[in-house]
Order: sequence, then C-alpha cells, then structure tokens
Amino acid sequence: MSTSCFDREDETFIVLVNEEDQYSIWPHWKAVPSGWKAVDGVKGDKKAALEFVEKNWTDMRPRSLRDWMAAQDRAPSAEAAAS
Repeated sequence: MSTSCFDREDETFIVLVNEEDQYSIWPHWKAVPSGWKAVDGVKGDKKAALEFVEKNWTDMRPRSLRDWMAAQDRAPSAEAAAS
C-alpha cells in the first residue's frame, strides 16, 4: 500500500491560495492546479506549511460570501426603506 504525498511528514510543501482566499498546502514538485497560485516565499515541511495556513486563513468564509455579507450590512434594511 502506498502513502499519499500529502500524508508524508518529510515532504516539502508550498502554500496555495485561490481567488476566494481559500488556502491549501501542496507538494512543491507538483504542478499548481488551475485557479490556484503559490504564496510567495512559503515553502517548507508539512508542519510549517500548516502553521502558515492556520495563522493566515482566519476567516473560512469564501471571499464572495464575505463581500456579499458586507454589502448586506451596508444596504438599507427593508424596514428602514418602508418608513
């Protein structure tokens, strides 16, 4: 039985981010998937990559949802519009 490269503690990883500000770790030797880009200067063992993600991905909501929610907060409420 083979072990996935993602399960290996001795693998070197990079950190990826997509347009929704979602993060992932990725083996450094694999091609970066479409829709993702590597975070500059972040490369190391699995623990270091996961620590970077934990420190920087503080809001799990996709960017589009955060933007929509912010727009809802700025929009006048239905009650205010009725008065």
